[in-house]
Amino acid sequence: MNHAIRLHEPGGPEKLVWEEVPLPSPKPGEALVRHHAVGLNFIDIYFRTGLYKAPSLPAVIGMEAAGTVEAVGDGVEDLKVGDRVAYAMGPIGAYAEARTIPAKVLVKLPDDIAFDTAAAMMLQGLTAQYLLRRTYKVKAGETILVHAAAGGVGLILCQWAKALGATVIGTVGSEAKAELARAHGADHVILQGEDLAARVNDITRGARLPVVYDSVGRDTFSASLDCLAPFGLLVSYGNASGPVTGVDLGILAAKGSLFVTRPTLATHTAKRADLLAMADELFAVVRSGQVRIEINQTYALRDAANAHRDLESRKTTGSSILRP
Repeated sequence: MNHAIRLHEPGGPEKLVWEEVPLPSPKPGEALVRHHAVGLNFIDIYFRTGLYKAPSLPAVIGMEAAGTVEAVGDGVEDLKVGDRVAYAMGPIGAYAEARTIPAKVLVKLPDDIAFDTAAAMMLQGLTAQYLLRRTYKVKAGETILVHAAAGGVGLILCQWAKALGATVIGTVGSEAKAELARAHGADHVILQGEDLAARVNDITRGARLPVVYDSVGRDTFSASLDCLAPFGLLVSYGNASGPVTGVDLGILAAKGSLFVTRPTLATHTAKRADLLAMADELFAVVRSGQVRIEINQTYALRDAANAHRDLESRKTTGSSILRP
């Protein structure tokens, strides 16, 4: 038998139940992957609470994992048994000891990237890649703002943007997280509760910013707009404080012909060629040492409920993994 964390109804962390489930056989186009490490991400909470709807219930949630191919279905030509692989998108179902998954979403791991590292970086790292290299191509000499700079995506964004030659302003919730953000490339740190727009105005000497990366959502949306220069872009890519709703588009005109986008990793990786190119770039910056993937929390997969409690209460920093 195979074990997994299953969700029978939306709700709090207590709804995550450790259960025995059948070990599936791969269908055509699929691979059976034995997980060595599973990623923990805020999107998992969205599925648990029902903000994002699972296709059916009971469901195994989770978007990201790394492991070894144990079997392949008909028509799978670029993977074989024993391959080391990782993934960050595709059908939910990562909170399991093993699962089948479409082979097209799997990426082969370089030999020098460990399973733990891969599980901690695929979703967050590919998100950072599309934010910095596709949604808005950050250039040397620019100043950017990263919300939740001490979080998993935030720490990668800070490091990668710094490697690109940008000046990075990060927002954090505590002095301890401020130190962490500075150690990973943030040139300036703004604490929660400070006047964000005023601080950005001071740091940039009134020029403000070409782009803001905002994973917080509702609580920071308005202040993020106030940090942008005319024609600036607000990249809203998360809902940690709740979704942004009821936006008056006239505000964008009043604040300087601003742009707002709500991108997703699923859209950017929908074509396999794009997924592989993005992964190659991510692997390159990690292997070069320009971006360090630091796993600051490790939980047993059966303790996923505790991991969710820590993530929701903002007790975590950097990346977290679940071990089957």
